[in-house]
Amino acid sequence: MELVNIENDKSKRSNMQDSQYALLAHYNVIEDNSFSNRIIITSDSPQNLTKKDDLRFHLEQEVTLVYAEKADILQALKKHSKKDTGKTTLSMPKYDRKTTPLSATTSVSPIIGLVNTVITNAIKNGSSDIHFEPFQDELKVRYRLDGVLREINAIPKARMAEVVSRLKIMANMDIAEKRRPQDGRIRMEYNGSLIDIRVSTLPTEFGEKVVLRILDKSHLGLDLEKLGFDKSRLETYKKAIKLPYGMILVTGPTGSGKTTTLYAGLNYIKSPEINISTVEDPIEYNLEGINQSQVKPEINYTFAEAIKTFLRQDPNVIMVGEIRDPETANIANRAAMTGHLVLSTLHTNDAPSAVNRLIDLGLAPFQMASSVSLIVAQRLVRKICQHCRIERPLTTEQRDELRINDNVFSVGEGCDVCGQTGYKGRIGLYEVMPVSPAIKELIMNKANAYDIRLLAVQEGMLGLREDGIVKMKDGITTAAEVLRETRVGL
Repeated sequence: MELVNIENDKSKRSNMQDSQYALLAHYNVIEDNSFSNRIIITSDSPQNLTKKDDLRFHLEQEVTLVYAEKADILQALKKHSKKDTGKTTLSMPKYDRKTTPLSATTSVSPIIGLVNTVITNAIKNGSSDIHFEPFQDELKVRYRLDGVLREINAIPKARMAEVVSRLKIMANMDIAEKRRPQDGRIRMEYNGSLIDIRVSTLPTEFGEKVVLRILDKSHLGLDLEKLGFDKSRLETYKKAIKLPYGMILVTGPTGSGKTTTLYAGLNYIKSPEINISTVEDPIEYNLEGINQSQVKPEINYTFAEAIKTFLRQDPNVIMVGEIRDPETANIANRAAMTGHLVLSTLHTNDAPSAVNRLIDLGLAPFQMASSVSLIVAQRLVRKICQHCRIERPLTTEQRDELRINDNVFSVGEGCDVCGQTGYKGRIGLYEVMPVSPAIKELIMNKANAYDIRLLAVQEGMLGLREDGIVKMKDGITTAAEVLRETRVGL
């Protein structure tokens, strides 16, 4: 293939900034042809994905690398080396799509350094999400820390496109596609820990919004003892998860920690003698010793199809990421009734409401009564920072809403350790409802959620709010957090 001298090709050279041309020289590549939104570049190592990613970012176009001998490329570049003498050659960081150490900050461009710093600080602070939000004059950056979003920075509008392009390249997305949402994934190494980051883009009026979900395996709480169950309810959960068959349901809104509770349960019972399979959307964390599968709707590999396949794989325990349609509900129920332990999640506000939700999804009351053994509802509340904890009286409104006579409880005053928030970390509030013979009878008689709750409370169930008040008295959380995450049960 004939090499093109882009110094003499004014139509092509005019479209390239000096820094971009220096980048080509740095990598021993030279532009061969360009059309629409793609550049074809001649290279002595076209298989080098790091090189291709860096070129995509700095040229802001899709890149195709084709092979040529290094000697021929150097000879072509030498023809215009005199005019380029004195120009600074870009020294690009080596980005590995599999594992990129965030700590490597030498010789990076300002945008790459900025993006790395934002991600590094989020991981260091224990944030679960990073939001890059475009507005008319700036790109706002917010962290979700302990469940609450906090604005931490604003990037000038002039750098917005570069930041978004860098994030999309790191997530192996199409940087030329700006009209449709995209999903991607970044895998990075930070301080010896492997960090998975899910990336989602959304077109908005002022540009693309990008949200990063940080999945830090080193902070995954798989210890049942530390989730927030009190001793009695922990033993109830452990007993249910050791059963050879039946269904265990964990309910609550998105982000309430349902998957972590199920993961911790699986981690508690896993052993070489038990075959455990999960189907998730997506797989949030890889669990050693457990077979995990991800749904793929584009090829009709759904939750229901996965369960059908699992049943041909000699399973003992099946975890279904979510029961969201009648087919999944029926197949999961059938598996629970035929000698398998099935764990799954539902989106309901409390434990008794899960009964009506499954009936809405097509399960007959007798099917539910025969298969479901335990229902857990949960929320996450922020924990008081122990470095700045002080005693403070409740307001009259708080006492009235919580229906308690106690007056003084702990709060966090705010310090450098907690970022002046008064909170550090989160803990679960739990409502644990074993499906007793009496509750089974109510289900068979098509009782409503209120009647089921009345009976469950009589049998010893503690509601979410009541569990929150216990944790307030123990100095773990505050009245504000309990009121924010719960409502009166009866």
